[in-house]
Amino acid sequence: MTGQDIMGFVAGAFVTCSLVPQIIRVFKLKSAREISILFTGLMLVGILMWLGYGISKSLFPVILWNAIGAVLVFTLLFGKLRYGK
Repeated sequence: MTGQDIMGFVAGAFVTCSLVPQIIRVFKLKSAREISILFTGLMLVGILMWLGYGISKSLFPVILWNAIGAVLVFTLLFGKLRYGK
């Protein structure tokens, strides 16, 4: 594994894990009024596009973290639709 691969794994972990506290907050407080539906939707589209890019280039760190990120953003979107009133 190269230094570039390690940097890709670490950077992906930081960016992806940054979603976790927000998801926990939404479901703990049962409130997502402050979350923008536009932000969440655009983020999901962007992550899915990065996932497609990673797959097309066989970039494992990009595939891994964007697959996980897509699940997390979808969870945030679900929370927004459920508690965003």
